[in-house]
Amino acid sequence: MFKVIFVIIGALIGAGFASGQEIYLFFFSYGTKGILGIIFSSILFSISIYKVFSIILQNNIQSYKQFLEVVIGTDTKLKKYCILISNIIINLFILVTFFIMIAGFGTYLHENFSVPQLLGSGILSILCIIILSKETKGLISISQIIVPALIIFILSIGIISGRQISYLYTIPQKTNWFVSSLLYTSYNMILLIPVLISLNREVKNIKKIAISVGIIINILAFCVYITMLQINVNIENLEMPISYIVAEKFPYLKLIYGISILLSILTTAVSLGTGILQNIRTNKDTKMAIIIIICTIAIPISTIGFSTLMRYLYPLFGYIGLIQILKIITLKTVEKT
Repeated sequence: MFKVIFVIIGALIGAGFASGQEIYLFFFSYGTKGILGIIFSSILFSISIYKVFSIILQNNIQSYKQFLEVVIGTDTKLKKYCILISNIIINLFILVTFFIMIAGFGTYLHENFSVPQLLGSGILSILCIIILSKETKGLISISQIIVPALIIFILSIGIISGRQISYLYTIPQKTNWFVSSLLYTSYNMILLIPVLISLNREVKNIKKIAISVGIIINILAFCVYITMLQINVNIENLEMPISYIVAEKFPYLKLIYGISILLSILTTAVSLGTGILQNIRTNKDTKMAIIIIICTIAIPISTIGFSTLMRYLYPLFGYIGLIQILKIITLKTVEKT
């Protein structure tokens, strides 16, 4: 069970989460109400993950297309077009986000260790080729090592920063925190569903898995939220808020953070790559070729930054995914334990 939980958490706490950018955009910028957003989003994650696993296991789903066929339901003339359009949008989002993770890896190495951008991106592309070629076992193996380390780091900086909680009420208050938390869960589920589908043979107790993931994400998001209370500059101008805090407040953790953020990008990229492969019907002969193609194409695109994607495209896909998450939650499924 813990193996599956680590894979799911690894898919959720990628570069955006570990850098603090996601938590700022969707929760921190809403002030104290953002804490309510974190709690609500965590609950919604648990419900959604439970329902998705129920749908997958009940219908023996092997691809996102099959999943959409079940979720969309009624056999109408428009059904096949809805499935086609949804599948294209979802695959495009996953592929673009995969490219951005490759770019983010190269950018971080270049800015902090003077490694050429293309070389850094190439390193991650090679790692992804190796891990993705091992199918689900590769994702589970890397998650067992990396995700616990990421969790420990985020918990540690959260605990250390806890003494600054008196700054809580100085955060500017924005409205619509509820919508923001919905969007955060919605677009993350678009990326997470392919990973859940890939885990269908590894799952035994979906209820415990779903609840555990919700609790862990809630705690980790709150830790990042608390840590960002230490920022004394305009946070909107920071591409990686947590990186700034570590450099300014905890320089002795800079190396550990650097390793953590790179590993978080790696886990996200591998999860996205797994999703892409799940959505494309391939045999053993063509699978490796597709892995090499998407990883190679990602290298020249590595000049694209990932902060713009999070600020503009993530909310956009969040709105698109609202219909999907509503259908998932309301769809009747057989009770699983």
